[in-house]
Amino acid sequence: MPETFATTGTIAAIATAIVPQQGSVGIVRLSGMEAVNIATKLFQTPGKQIWESHRILYGYIRHPQTQVVVDEALLLLMKAPRSYTREDVVEFHCHGGIMAVQHVLKLCLEGGARLAQPGEFTLRAFLNGRIDLSQAESIADLVGAKSPQAAQTALAGLQGKLAQPIRELRSRCLDLLAEIEARIDFEDDLPPLDYKYVMAEFAAITAAINGILATADRGELLRTGLKVAIVGRPNVGKSSLLNAWSRSDRAIVTPLPGTTRDVVESQLVVGGIPIQVLDTAGIRETDDTVEKIGVMRSQKAADSADLVLLTIDASQGWTVEDGEIYTKVNHRPLILVINKIDLALPENVNYPPEIQDTVETAAAVNKGIDALEIAILKKVQLGKVQAADLDFAINQRQAAALVKAQISLQQTQVTIEQNLPLDFWTIDLRDAIYALGEITGEEVTESVLERIFARFCIGK
Repeated sequence: MPETFATTGTIAAIATAIVPQQGSVGIVRLSGMEAVNIATKLFQTPGKQIWESHRILYGYIRHPQTQVVVDEALLLLMKAPRSYTREDVVEFHCHGGIMAVQHVLKLCLEGGARLAQPGEFTLRAFLNGRIDLSQAESIADLVGAKSPQAAQTALAGLQGKLAQPIRELRSRCLDLLAEIEARIDFEDDLPPLDYKYVMAEFAAITAAINGILATADRGELLRTGLKVAIVGRPNVGKSSLLNAWSRSDRAIVTPLPGTTRDVVESQLVVGGIPIQVLDTAGIRETDDTVEKIGVMRSQKAADSADLVLLTIDASQGWTVEDGEIYTKVNHRPLILVINKIDLALPENVNYPPEIQDTVETAAAVNKGIDALEIAILKKVQLGKVQAADLDFAINQRQAAALVKAQISLQQTQVTIEQNLPLDFWTIDLRDAIYALGEITGEEVTESVLERIFARFCIGK
């Protein structure tokens, strides 16, 4: 780990989300050598409570000079190394809201602590050897999880299910490097190198890397989710589809065309994948200024969506206007939703033959929603993203490191096949070892750490 990135001093931050007039508890966290000293100056415990590690104390937070009570609170003391950061950690569990926790944080800073940087508590846990870098990233993923499956995947990473295979692969590469270098230094004293074994081991390590890389797309999908835009002419049932799908009245539904004037958003989870659904204004030519803005926003939503649900009215069939909208959105992955099949036979809808993915719905009577979700998951799977459960899923940084390791190993195999001297074998093999070490943090630069922890919240 880089010495130049070591953190010093005692840090403090609010460790819970603070919303005005909401939340029953707010936590202010301290970590560092002066954490306990600062806490004893601020916290008064009635009776004969014992200040010892991993004990919860009850009392009052007072201003150290005026002795004015700031809050009635609980204090949790965790002495090093049995803490999140492996330093002395103190947490003030205050009443929720804004004022109490901000006042307590101000007193901590006045008492000698400094405000923590984003992710600095977790950074200290990494620098102090409590967790590796992949586990630190899993903590951020767990905090930001948008679905139970995303949370479970992050938790698996936190438990070391990614780090373990990466360390094993790196260890195997190190063993190969030791065997090769031993032949360079002591060739006359050792038996000849088993070329078949070396090549087989390289192939096995590369295959294992490929298996881990296969989780990258699913991991990205679980973290970021899909953006799905419902588009179509006015009054084809887009808002009804959103309401039926989300099981709520998110969008206003009337028989009048042009009711939806802006993009209405709903958050759903389908097959473990977070989905942001955008119900857009009906796309048509209009002289209404407000509706015209809504149409422009609809087009923008469709252009930025991962998947477009082009919705048409089965009772009217495929119209010229549907065709015009289709030409505007067919550059995106698309599913044709034939809505209102309770009013007409969908076989009478003559849509363009190049549209392969279709779903029949009757949103007003909650029919076809399950089929729509199945079609979306099928579309996702065709994009080579597996919906099956996995023990872990790598992120983009980890995938990039694995690709570097993969390329280096392949280059090493080429070097061997070209019968180049053993010294040449070690060059690319060392690069592969370094790339694998970047994932867990055995090999890491200050700039990498800054990029990783910058996306954390301050209190974590």
